Amino acid sequence: MNAIGPLEPGEGTRAWDAGDPAGPAPGPTSRIRRAVAARYDHHRRAALALAAAAVLLGGGGYLYATRPRQEASPPPPPTPFPAQMVDVFYAGGRPTPAGAPSRSFSFAVLLRVESGPPVTVARVTQPYAGLSLVTTPRTPFDTKEGADRKITITMHVTECGKVPKDAGLPFLDVTLRNVRAMQIQSFILGSQYAHHLSQALKAACDNKITSSPKPLRHLN
Repeated sequence: MNAIGPLEPGEGTRAWDAGDPAGPAPGPTSRIRRAVAARYDHHRRAALALAAAAVLLGGGGYLYATRPRQEASPPPPPTPFPAQMVDVFYAGGRPTPAGAPSRSFSFAVLLRVESGPPVTVARVTQPYAGLSLVTTPRTPFDTKEGADRKITITMHVTECGKVPKDAGLPFLDVTLRNVRAMQIQSFILGSQYAHHLSQALKAACDNKITSSPKPLRHLN
């Protein structure tokens, strides 16, 4: 019996050896399938990278939006006007300084700066045309927060006919200045000052005051 040998490869074909690691050459369909799979894998990796970047950006935006916000410090309050921070009190009679002209008398006031920056006393005046005054210390002078400044005021009667017979509500005008503004403030010093002023004017004019002139201006 004749043995049947292995089939001979036909014309245009290639014999495949089982030991050949390359295997048979892929056909057209296999090549297309591999190309599609490779492209899909490439797009899948790109899509995953984009998704990861989106997650990171979204997380960063959330953290930024929910971060504790530091409250802005409010602006400091404006410096108060000097007249809002100053009080003046009558502090009683004082000896008239040596060398003062006749028909002069003296008294003291306390000026207190309640709070805020230092205040300069630029001028002290009174409203009656028949009187002049000087202060000790001389104006201008500075005052400090929380401290009382004693001021001695010496008044001189220049014309008895132009001073009041009874000073009911006498006041002093004090010009005050600080870093914000300059103001003229009128201070009524109370009944003790009014009594002292009336008695001093009568004594200075030998009780011959017959007129009751009005102040140069009135309080509003």
